[in-house]
Amino acid sequence: MTTTSSVQAVIFDWAGTIVDFGSFAPTTIFVEAFKQGFDFDISLEESRVPMGVAKRDHIQAVGRLPEVEKRWLAQFGRAMTSEDIDAIYAAFMPLQKAKVADHATPILNAIAVVSDLKAQGIKIGSCSGYPREVMDVLIPVAADYGYQPDYIVATDDLPQGGRPAPFMALKNVIELGVTNVNACIKVDDSAPGIYEGHNAGMWTVGLLLSGNEAGLTEAEFLAADEATLDAAREKARATLIKSAPHYLIDTINDLPDVVADVERRLAAGERP
Repeated sequence: MTTTSSVQAVIFDWAGTIVDFGSFAPTTIFVEAFKQGFDFDISLEESRVPMGVAKRDHIQAVGRLPEVEKRWLAQFGRAMTSEDIDAIYAAFMPLQKAKVADHATPILNAIAVVSDLKAQGIKIGSCSGYPREVMDVLIPVAADYGYQPDYIVATDDLPQGGRPAPFMALKNVIELGVTNVNACIKVDDSAPGIYEGHNAGMWTVGLLLSGNEAGLTEAEFLAADEATLDAAREKARATLIKSAPHYLIDTINDLPDVVADVERRLAAGERP
């Protein structure tokens, strides 16, 4: 394939970025796992707070939220232990594997955008906060919808660990044969995923409306008036801006303009 772009690769997150508008597969399952494992209630909003990190780390981070920690102490008379985290994770995994395919629908226009990037000779990488056994369920279902990235890394594939460290993004660089990380773009709906891109030396793009921070369903997004969308944008922006993304856009549908601008900046000698 002839390369027509100075951008060598775009590395995408999965839930809330390419599939699962609103990132509901992981968040709703966290709520269920706490309930199933310990008959303990967390809210959907609490489950969203640490999104982007590995799932066991996510459970630990939720347990450390001040209000959650307070309720846990009141219910059990002790702090959450490593064994508790393991038990919740053990409840989480089968639930996630059973339901991840139900949330594999591509986000609006994602397949067309990815196809256009490939047509320009841009390689498509991907990485996820999901562990490999969940990705092994999700990957073939996404392929049936038409999404087949050139490379995929799960959060437990690498002994060095996952986000916000750069290892998953850099594993994509190696396997895709990218020669310059400055010619890569990392696209994600979570702050840890954006930090991952920064730490790997890439351009970073945060998604405001399709992902975890806005928490909208696709139906809510399509039906919303501009005032509602503006409120959702500002809610997401308040969190994502802390990770200093180079670009903030609503959904992957807006990515072509970003790629064009990165091409312009690379031609001018700019680096991320």
